[in-house]
Amino acid sequence: MVKKENKEKSIEELKEIKGEIIKTEDVKELVTYEEGKVEEIPEETPKEKISEGWMPYTKLGKLVKEGKITLEDIFSKGYVIREPEITDFLLPDLEEKVLYVGGTTGKGGGIQRRAIRRTVRIHKSGKRMNLSAMVSVGNKKGYLGIGLGKAKSNKEALKKAALDARKNIFFIKRGCGSWECKCGETHSIPLETFGKTGSITVKLMPAPKGLGLCASDEIKKLFELVGIQDIRVKTRGQTGTRMNLIYAVEDALRNLGKYKIQALETK
Repeated sequence: MVKKENKEKSIEELKEIKGEIIKTEDVKELVTYEEGKVEEIPEETPKEKISEGWMPYTKLGKLVKEGKITLEDIFSKGYVIREPEITDFLLPDLEEKVLYVGGTTGKGGGIQRRAIRRTVRIHKSGKRMNLSAMVSVGNKKGYLGIGLGKAKSNKEALKKAALDARKNIFFIKRGCGSWECKCGETHSIPLETFGKTGSITVKLMPAPKGLGLCASDEIKKLFELVGIQDIRVKTRGQTGTRMNLIYAVEDALRNLGKYKIQALETK
C-alpha cells in the first residue's frame, strides 16, 4: 500500500508531479500519480532486471560493453559466456518460454504437467524436497539457449533457469534440406542430424514448407524460439523423461554446427 501522506496530497500538487514515478520505501513498488488517481505499474520483466545497471566483471563482458566484440566473434573464437547480461546486451529481442518438465498424478491415474519438477528424498529429519525448472530463450533468428535451475522455491528456480539459459546460448544453422521443397529459404534445417542423451535418441529431418512442426508440445517451443517452421522428429527410448528428451534435441541442433554447408545453385 502507498503511504497516507501521498494519498492526502491536493489535486494541484498531484498535477505538478503528473507522470513522475515515485518509489515508496515500505514496499518498494512503483506508482504513478495522475489527476489524483493512484495506478500500480506492473513488475518489470526478468529481462529488464538483468540488463539494468550492468557492471561486467569478466574480460569478455567488458569487451562486449565497450563494443569491441560481437556475438559472432564469441562463437568463432570459442569464448565461454559467464555473464547472462552479455546475451541480453547483444540480443535485445530475446524471448523466454518455460518448459513443462514436471508433473503431478491426477485422479484418473494420468499426469498433469507442471513447470516445476519436484523430487523428494527421505532423511532422518523428514522429507526434503528439491525443485527444478527448465527455461528456453531465443530470438527466432537462429539463436537458442536452454537452462536448468534448482532452488527451494518455484520463483527462484525459474529465475536461475532463465539466467542459465542465457549462458548456454548457441547458433543453429537453418535452411531447406527437403528434397520435396528445395526453396532455398530458412524455414527448416539443411540436413538430417542426430542427438542422444541417456536412453533417448533423436533424429531431426528437414521438412517441406507448409508441413509444420511434427513434434511434441515442449519440443515445439524450442523450434519456435529458433525460427524453424517445418521439421520432422523421430525419437527412440524413454521419452517420458522430458529433461533427457529436451537435452537430446539440443544435442541434435548443436551437431548441425559440425558440418560445413554449401549452398547449391538451382537452375
